[in-house]
Amino acid sequence: MRRGAITQKEIAARLGVSVATVSRALNDQGGVSPELRQQILELMRQEGYAPDTAARNLATARAETIAFVMHQHPQLSNDDPFYSLIMAGAAAELAQHGYHILLALLDDETMAHPQRFAIVQQRRVDGLILAGPDIAPSFIMHMLANDIPLVLVDNALTQTGVDAVIVDDVGGAAAAVRHLVDLGHRRIVCLSGPETWHSNRERVAGYRQVMEMNGLTPRVIRSNETTIASGEASMAEALATWPDLTAVFAINDSMAIGAIRTANQQGRRVPEDLAVVGFDDIRWAELCAPPLTTVHVFKRRMGRLAAQRLLDRLAERSSKEADVGHSPPVRMIVGAELVVRESCGAALRNPNQNAVGR
Repeated sequence: MRRGAITQKEIAARLGVSVATVSRALNDQGGVSPELRQQILELMRQEGYAPDTAARNLATARAETIAFVMHQHPQLSNDDPFYSLIMAGAAAELAQHGYHILLALLDDETMAHPQRFAIVQQRRVDGLILAGPDIAPSFIMHMLANDIPLVLVDNALTQTGVDAVIVDDVGGAAAAVRHLVDLGHRRIVCLSGPETWHSNRERVAGYRQVMEMNGLTPRVIRSNETTIASGEASMAEALATWPDLTAVFAINDSMAIGAIRTANQQGRRVPEDLAVVGFDDIRWAELCAPPLTTVHVFKRRMGRLAAQRLLDRLAERSSKEADVGHSPPVRMIVGAELVVRESCGAALRNPNQNAVGR
């Protein structure tokens, strides 16, 4: 019997490819054919890529518990209650099927060394809901390689098929920017987050789509975070770079709130001098001054869909029929809805909400 886990070097030798190719596959990068990517994953499953067999024993163990996994970062506790509502939706659905939910926070060390993920090692859960775009592809690939049932929420891999529940980020962003254009704005800046995040890339794409369709020049400020603090800093940079700007599309509500704070500090009144629109419709959006125009995300619905898909995966796993295989990965897109409040200056003229992707 093998002792220890198969290494990337051994995988490369077995399949006749380079170690760099194996590494690209395990980080969801391009340059690897779907067939070879599947061969790498299958070999890892067969030989045991984890340093022990605990993860693989999930196939037979039943804990009746699902882990809701998030990357631990300052934004989680300070700014954004977004994922708590997704978790609530998942918990409600799982409870109807006799499952409990366990919140697990990934620190950077564990994400870099997924074999140390305790709840998997100790067989405390039957599957994972991995929430957020900042969970590293390498961590996700490690879980897949160990045949652990999982569903991504607010995230998707670009090269590897995996079950995911995402927002109509392109459509939601396009509706927000189109609303600003319809109000007469032409100098619209986008306050963007990390380009490695799926939702961020899609929202920026929706912004660019509308700007280019209207013959307008995209103006994008990029940040490594999507917090109130990064919104403040990005807004300061935007005003310094383009002092003539009249409107802001922020990649999420936290950045939008930060942008409003900086605008006020620099004597720009919102919405009289500057229109601001966010995305997500977190609970602070309606409470900030002025109330924030934003794109509503149906968070509880996303959680329920993720739970339902994971339960389907668990049912497949427990099936005793020899001819029952795994269904292909599914990517579910949940619609978004523009909510017009006061921060864009149109609430009185257009009190109705404009739906997209419903």
